[in-house]
Amino acid sequence: MRALPVIVGFGGINAAGRTSMHHGYRRMVHEALDATSMAATWQDLAQLMKIAPDQHQQIMTGTLIRRIEKASHYDPDAVPMQRKARFSHPRGLVFQLKKSQLPDPIPGDWSVTDLGGGLVDVITGNELDVMLPGSYTAKVSSAGTLPTGFNPADYYNSTHHPRGLQMAVYGASDAILSMGLPWQDILNAINPDQVSVYAGSAISQMDQAGLKGLYQSGMTGNRITSKMMPLTLPEMAADFVNSYVINSVGNTGSNAGACATFLYNLRQGIIDIEAGKCRVAIVGNSEAPVVPEIMEGFRIMGALAEDDQLCQLDGTSVANNRRACRPFSTNAGFTMAESSQFLVLMDDALALSLGATVHGSVADVFVNADANKKSISGPGVGNYITMAKATALAKAILGDQGLQQTFVMAHGTGTPQNRVTESHIFNETAKTFGIQNWPVAAIKSYLGHSLGPAAGDQLLATLGVWNEGFIPGIRTIDHIADDVHDSHLNICMNHLPAGERGSERLGALINSKGFGGNNASALVLSPQSTEQLMQERHGKKAIDTWRGANEAVAAGQQAFDQRTRENGLDVLYSFGESVMSDQDLTLGTEKLSLSQFEQAIELPTRNPFLK
Repeated sequence: MRALPVIVGFGGINAAGRTSMHHGYRRMVHEALDATSMAATWQDLAQLMKIAPDQHQQIMTGTLIRRIEKASHYDPDAVPMQRKARFSHPRGLVFQLKKSQLPDPIPGDWSVTDLGGGLVDVITGNELDVMLPGSYTAKVSSAGTLPTGFNPADYYNSTHHPRGLQMAVYGASDAILSMGLPWQDILNAINPDQVSVYAGSAISQMDQAGLKGLYQSGMTGNRITSKMMPLTLPEMAADFVNSYVINSVGNTGSNAGACATFLYNLRQGIIDIEAGKCRVAIVGNSEAPVVPEIMEGFRIMGALAEDDQLCQLDGTSVANNRRACRPFSTNAGFTMAESSQFLVLMDDALALSLGATVHGSVADVFVNADANKKSISGPGVGNYITMAKATALAKAILGDQGLQQTFVMAHGTGTPQNRVTESHIFNETAKTFGIQNWPVAAIKSYLGHSLGPAAGDQLLATLGVWNEGFIPGIRTIDHIADDVHDSHLNICMNHLPAGERGSERLGALINSKGFGGNNASALVLSPQSTEQLMQERHGKKAIDTWRGANEAVAAGQQAFDQRTRENGLDVLYSFGESVMSDQDLTLGTEKLSLSQFEQAIELPTRNPFLK
């Protein structure tokens, strides 16, 4: 009997706000919740945005998909650029400049005279190629950016860190603190190598402190810093979590699968737990792609919804940025977003012994490629396979009736191609398994498409359904497109009640599709389904004991949330502390001990390939 990976912590930051304690989820479904339920979330968002909690309209305006803001990113009406130009004059060009600014080597048709005082006089040939500064108006002005006024760099000493890594430190800290259990207590209960961290990004760190600055420096006259190259690596989010957040010597890495990257990393984490390779897995992704060059690259592909296209859809002259993403409706393209989402998993036996709060469990993640196809960016057959496997597993675990009580968190990008292909996959799967009126949600309509962390946005919003009782509706659309396949689907345009604390929905299928044929579908079981499964595995007595131990943990979670709502997140970041060297290591033939860890690391002592 393999271990069951249960969800004991989650956190992060996206356009809806802080993820832990379901605050980001509540912002998306606020219309369905009463004032009492929303009070803590308004307070939390106000703290993030550095405004008063009663400024609800300002909070609404400064969250979810909206126009890109100059203060935090760039001005879409004046994106900096340079244009090639050629100066010419029959008698050459004459100018002065600092001697230190002379090119090396000096062009052969230049005549240079030293004027003293560090200045030179230059006479060029008849022509001189130059780059002239200028700007352009972006064709795409919508994005799902972090709440207005929030800056992850404010929460720790983040000098020269790319924005994506700043967000990773914030997101991982939020997830770990959300458990209500001191991290050291968890480490003391397990061997130090029984932690896995799988985290990264789909497209690396692309801002000025990362790959953008590294590549542009030679052409912009700037210097490459010593941090640009290492901090650009896509797995650096995992490296930061290990080295500066949790002090881990366990398994680590990052899988990249385009827009399915989060589920690829989640798969690695649950494989480790099920195989006994680890007892705790921290899985996440962090992406900060709202930079002009990345936006333009996706736009040129025809992937993003341009302002003119949005105007054509609405018959207006001004683009409605708030409704830029319209999954399964008449639409034009997806909307870029930034996000950092992290999940903490434990094997169920450890969760029971620690009294950890169980928010659900991950039954499995299925990954399948598309095989031969005409276009590397076009969809193929792989997603039919992953959805069929996930649905079949849901039936095996929950039964025929339980399968009817599942719902789907769609990839739902808002592109014309996705609305047809993904709806067909869901509809055919529902037909095959006898599912009627299968609820489908698409939260990119609120958050945008964060690339690597996108499925994390979906999964963590799913946990909110099992806390507040509503499947988020697609509020940016007013109709389902004619070419959408929905005979067996209920594509939710309004928030759909799911019973008290989501009790009417026993499981959810999280779907991801990525460029290159990266398809992944996960089956996540509700807290109710998970608890029932745990009782069947461990017995009622163990569950009763766990419930008693969980009371103190739940109180710790509430204290964490109140502290964070009032004072901001106390980010976990330890640079240069508790550093170990060979002097802190005791090496034996059967065990290896480290000074900073209570438990030892057990070394292999038998041949695993023989009985």
